[in-house]
Amino acid sequence: MRINKFLSEAGITSRRGADKWIEAGRITINGELAQLGSRVSESDEVRADGKLISTKPKRVYLMLNKPVGITSTTERHIEGNVVDYMNYPTRIFHIGRLDKDSEGLLLMTNDGDIVNEILREEHGHEKEYIVTVDRPFDQQFIETMESGVPILGTMTKPCKVKRLGAKTFNITLTQGMNRQIRRMTEALGYDVVKLKRTRIVNIELGDLKYGDWRELTEQELQTLFQQLEYTPAHE
Repeated sequence: MRINKFLSEAGITSRRGADKWIEAGRITINGELAQLGSRVSESDEVRADGKLISTKPKRVYLMLNKPVGITSTTERHIEGNVVDYMNYPTRIFHIGRLDKDSEGLLLMTNDGDIVNEILREEHGHEKEYIVTVDRPFDQQFIETMESGVPILGTMTKPCKVKRLGAKTFNITLTQGMNRQIRRMTEALGYDVVKLKRTRIVNIELGDLKYGDWRELTEQELQTLFQQLEYTPAHE
């Protein structure tokens, strides 16, 4: 791309301002003074006043306690999309989905490589939820949920289910079929009243307030990367 566009996208100055910097001899490309109209590629070393410039943004990893009514989408024309809701200063996207009618833990990032590492079913990474249904359930309900329920033309994988109350249970999944928990309970004759995700791999919702978000801590990231056997590409 042209050097003035490169500097603009890097947040250094406007394209017009970049032209003035170039004319003033403040910009170098691979150690040589840039010229108006010079072109650069990702492999070129660009410096402004001797300082190395990169258009690659710092990788961010965020957790949101998603409220009911917010949609897990980056489509800005959809009212209540999660990107507008968070209003984060750089481009981010969600890792997996959480239904509009559901709440709880949603991970957001600008690291496209980590998404498949977390979501690919064969990796077997756990996601944990607390679910309340419309009426009391028995032990048979728990055992059937754990062993597998026929939905979407297939049988769900075995999972872990623990009773928390007459109508509430904890469920841990290693797969992520569309509206899986809601479909499983409906197949057994129950309707979900409340669904809240509390954990993805090692990342726990904890005491993060409803509707709030924060960056993952360094310790959370280190443990996550270890469990995923993932190393972020060099920035």
